[in-house]
Amino acid sequence: MKYSIGQFSELSGFSIDTLRYYEKQKLLFPKRDENNRRVYSEKDVAWISFISRLKKTGMSIREMQKYAKLRYAGDQTIPERLVLLFNQLDNLHEEEKKIEDNIEFVEQKIKTYLKTIGDLKE
Repeated sequence: MKYSIGQFSELSGFSIDTLRYYEKQKLLFPKRDENNRRVYSEKDVAWISFISRLKKTGMSIREMQKYAKLRYAGDQTIPERLVLLFNQLDNLHEEEKKIEDNIEFVEQKIKTYLKTIGDLKE
C-alpha cells in the first residue's frame, strides 16, 4: 500500500511537519512519485513506529540518525545496531535506578511525616 504524506501523518500519528523534520534529520527516507511527492509504504509505517519507540526510550536524535543510517545500509549492520540498542538499554537501566532511588526517598519522607503526625496525636 502507498500513502501520501497526509495519509501517512494520520496513520502514524505524527504531524506533517514532524515527518518533514524527520526526513530532514535523515530518519525517514520516503520514495518520491513522478510528481516528486513523498510516497510512504508499509515498511515506512513499521519504521516510524520503531522511531517513536526509540524516542520514548529517550534516545537522542543523533543516536537515532546513526541507527537509521545503519538500518538503511542493510542487514550487515545488525551488529552495530545492536551496540546502539545495548547502549540505550544501559541508559534506561541507569534511569530506572535513579527513579527507584527517588521513589525510595519520597516513600521514606512520607513515612517520616506519618510517624511525626502519629507522634503528635499521642
